[in-house]
Amino acid sequence: MVTWLLAGLAAGAAGLCLLRLRSPDCRGAHRRGEAAEAAMAAGTAGMAVLPGVVWGWVFTMLAGWLLLGAVGERSGLAHRLHHGVGSLAMAYMALAMAPGHGHLHAGAPMGLPAVTGGLLLYFGGYTLWAGSRLLAEPGTAAHTTATAHAAMWGRAGGGTLQACRAAMGIAMFAMLLTL
Repeated sequence: MVTWLLAGLAAGAAGLCLLRLRSPDCRGAHRRGEAAEAAMAAGTAGMAVLPGVVWGWVFTMLAGWLLLGAVGERSGLAHRLHHGVGSLAMAYMALAMAPGHGHLHAGAPMGLPAVTGGLLLYFGGYTLWAGSRLLAEPGTAAHTTATAHAAMWGRAGGGTLQACRAAMGIAMFAMLLTL
């Protein structure tokens, strides 16, 4: 049940990111960030339902693309590095949870405790940061005007972007707890 809830949460976040990509304000580094958010969320949903070594390779390639793209980039560097860390964490989890790879005995996923602990601290802190920004977002509670609705999907992101980031941080944290 929890696996399907996690997959649904991640798939919903991917859908919202894909909708935001359609916005006319979504250009340049912002567009690459949204595409990375959508790829991470879709991969999280897929990996939650069908774990395997293949996901490790997919996320390793995504991490390489993100981290190499961060070299020399000034706009959105922290966000790109965050996605690179997230992709490497997903690759790590995919390899640790894959059947026949990283299992100490049947049904017991095994990762390296120091790496898992470091990633738990990182994503726990990130989730708290993203959640605090969501709560601090002016007017995040019910907006009904057309202007507020347009701003929610525009470049600034409004509460929807922060909610997606918090949801993905929670999903990463939950998946890391299984190791």
